[in-house]
Amino acid sequence: MTKKYQFGIYIGRFQPFHFGHLQTVKLALDQVESLIIILGSHRAAPDTRNPWSSQERIKMISAALQTEDLQRIHFLPIRDWLYSDNLWLRAVQQQVFEITDRSPSVAVLGHRKDASSYYLDLFPQWDYIETGNYQDLNSTAIRQAYFDPDNQAYLTQIPARVAEILEAFKLSNRYPILCEEQQFIQAYQRAWSQAPYPPIFVTTDAVVVQSGHVLMVRRKAKPGKGLMALPGGFLSQAETLVDGMLRELKEETRLKVPLPVLRGSIIESHVFDNPGRSLRGRTITHAYFIQLKPGELPLVKGSDDADKAWWMSLADLYAHEDRIFEDHFQIIQHFVSKV
Repeated sequence: MTKKYQFGIYIGRFQPFHFGHLQTVKLALDQVESLIIILGSHRAAPDTRNPWSSQERIKMISAALQTEDLQRIHFLPIRDWLYSDNLWLRAVQQQVFEITDRSPSVAVLGHRKDASSYYLDLFPQWDYIETGNYQDLNSTAIRQAYFDPDNQAYLTQIPARVAEILEAFKLSNRYPILCEEQQFIQAYQRAWSQAPYPPIFVTTDAVVVQSGHVLMVRRKAKPGKGLMALPGGFLSQAETLVDGMLRELKEETRLKVPLPVLRGSIIESHVFDNPGRSLRGRTITHAYFIQLKPGELPLVKGSDDADKAWWMSLADLYAHEDRIFEDHFQIIQHFVSKV
């Protein structure tokens, strides 16, 4: 039977793939000949919001579908671009055009549930199919139950084959780490729940670059324990943004460069304020780009909140994108793309 559209596009993170997602895939396959499933947050470092890699999510989706249905599906992992819809759109359009050969018979499927669904309005060239919200399922609640070892409520909300994959994942090294991280974040948020107003946290980060290398640290504490990050931290009450950035930089890396030189090497700053950039809550960071003169890389040593500090080549940075904390990879990218 001829379908209404040649191609359909379904965008999501599928963390994890639940019955609501499955219902939308079935609806799509009834109306399109081929379905492109775009998996967001590709190569994001694992946390309680994005626990599973693109390949792990593709495995979940594939396990929940029939073989004949999978033959009509293209999987398309796409990175997040928190600070540029245009770059995200370019990545989506470029790869979709390759699959569809610029066919005009394309529809985007989705549900406008809240402000986070604004991306559905970014494709005026394609038709839109509203799918509704199947049984009010949402992945956030499922993940919260899953990372609570005593809560099995999520099992009724996911396909049986997906449940098998998630049960096997509990035996991995990542599962207990993510359970502890969820407990930490929940306790962190409870501690601020009695504040008269929802708190807004202010942090600073230092992007120090020299001779094709960027200064990185390994986080010592939750959240993101063990992940790579920029040196930085929370602003103290009695210091300026620049002073706070330099203090954190020195505390965490013991960078052997005099403070006057560091101050004089600041060539740009930028505010990174995506509301969802941190799981701890609304956190706005002021990042400073410090470009040091070419030469031998100064000595560094991890200290304070960092158990390691080192100079990473920009090439290695891209290779380790999926081990970099929060939006720090995108912060680095913002600055180094200009020099």
